[in-house]
Parts: sequence; C-alpha cells; structure tokens
Amino acid sequence: MTVNRTTAYAATTGLAVPKQPSAPARERCAERPAPVVRDLRERAGRSPHDLLFGPHDLVVITGLPGSGKSTLMHRAVPGHRVDSQDTRDRWDARAPRFLPYALYRPLVRLSHYAGLRRALGTGEGVVVHDCGTQAWVRGWLARAARRRGGTLHLLLLDVTVETSRAGQRERGRGVSRYAFRRHRRTAARLLRAVERGELPAGCGSAVLLDRDAADVLRRIGFAGRSG
Repeated sequence: MTVNRTTAYAATTGLAVPKQPSAPARERCAERPAPVVRDLRERAGRSPHDLLFGPHDLVVITGLPGSGKSTLMHRAVPGHRVDSQDTRDRWDARAPRFLPYALYRPLVRLSHYAGLRRALGTGEGVVVHDCGTQAWVRGWLARAARRRGGTLHLLLLDVTVETSRAGQRERGRGVSRYAFRRHRRTAARLLRAVERGELPAGCGSAVLLDRDAADVLRRIGFAGRSG
C-alpha cells in the first residue's frame, strides 16, 4: 500500500480517487494494484476542491461526533447521500417532544439502514455517513461495492477532541461521556491503522482530511455524473 503525503495537489482543483487499478477523472493517476492512502492534512487549505470517484463506487465518511461529517456531506455531495443525522432529524421532527431519543433510537437506526439499502439498490455512487463504531456496516458496503463493480473508499475526518466537542455544542446535540470515549478509541485505532497503510477489509482507498482540507472541499462526486 502507498501512503501519499508528498504529491503536490495545491495546483489542482480536483483529485481523482481511482477505482482499482484506475478510473477516469480530471486528474489521472498511475495504475495502482494495491489500495492507496492519500493524506491531505497539514496543507493549510491548499488541497483539492473536488474528490471524484468511479460511477459505481461507494464512499464512507467517518470521524468523531461533531467532526463535521454531516456539514461536509450537505455542502459537498450533490448526488446520493445517506446521512444518519438526516434520518434522526426526520424522526425528531415527528416524535413527541417529551419522548426521550433513547426510546426510538432503534427505529431511527432501522430507518437509516433501510434507506441505505434502497440507495445501494440504485447501482449509482453513494456517499454514506458512518459513525465509525459499526465495522459490520463497512463490510456490508464493501460487499455491495464489489457486486456493483465498484470500490469502497474511506474519507476520514481527523480533528481534535476539542474541535469535536465544539461541533457537538454548536449543533446542540452531544453524546454521553461513555459513548464519546468509545468513539475516541475506535477513531484513534482506525486512524493509526490507515496511517500505516492498513485499510479496513474491502476498502480500496482512504483519504485523510483535517478541518482545513474538509473546509475547502466543494464537491464529492462520481465520474460520469453531472452535478
């Protein structure tokens, strides 16, 4: 595997993340028979404005709660996106205000996974919000990507704990201390593995983003699609 920290993307507005071994897009990459890690951190915002994937690929965005996953998806994904936060918001709007979220959380999750299954059935590229603690979801997506002739890609938001907590306060919705510790352990373990070039099973590539890199992203799209 290759961890790419040195290639200069500052002069480009777009970056193609190749299907294995290659994919058409505005910045062509050499054929790579093995998964690739692209590290776009520590570039002070001088990183690609677009990330382009193959037309049948699946993209998972993961990171700590409050790291900006939903914000990034709403701003940069013009096509199919499946965001668990959107599902929760819809249920919150319908549920009685006195009803604790814990009571209908299982229904929210079922609704989210049902929506994900429908999106996968279209055969088109999809961007999925992943909290990072459910490894079986990535396994499901990897199998789905292979069946449709695409590749699973990982976008990992690497932000500080302070930034994550600030994001939770900003949206007015946090997670418990226990849940946050679990997220931190899982996210740190995944980040260390990706930095070593060890991707989750079935994942064809990973892109590491810090807050600056995420903020300059304007489109996460799929080759062959307009918008």
